[in-house]
Amino acid sequence: MARHKAFTVAEADALIPHLEALLDQLDEYRRRLLHHCEQLQFLEVLWGERVESSGNPDHREFLRHTRMRAQLSREIEGLVHQEIRGRGLRFPQGGLSHGLIDFPTTFGGRWVYLCWQRGESQVRYWHEIDAGYPGRQELTAEHIICMGKDEEFELPDDSALDF
Repeated sequence: MARHKAFTVAEADALIPHLEALLDQLDEYRRRLLHHCEQLQFLEVLWGERVESSGNPDHREFLRHTRMRAQLSREIEGLVHQEIRGRGLRFPQGGLSHGLIDFPTTFGGRWVYLCWQRGESQVRYWHEIDAGYPGRQELTAEHIICMGKDEEFELPDDSALDF
């Protein structure tokens, strides 16, 4: 029995402004996370294992960067879990760094993904669940009309969806 929502093209398009803002926020968190990781690397190169010693003059700075790295990692993970996966969406491999999001949908009695990339004003592509980004195909009028509208039929088994 299906557990995932089958998005229509219109439903996917309606989420794009939110997803653009979310990716901007995630970029900022990732930028800040990178800064703290770089600072930790610098301190570790400078002091080695002694950076963890409470007697080290840079120990407080080390602790601050360590806390911020953990906090930002949790915030990124939380946003992805709540705002992407929690909405039934999928980050494919490299999705966060390349701004790729997949929307599960149905077409012709099978599950496929609507594929959106940051900067696209609307969803214009789809791919088979095992094809990924290289297998993207342009949406046609038939796709737009039919995708995600198999509710008059029993939705296909969604166990092959990769989340």
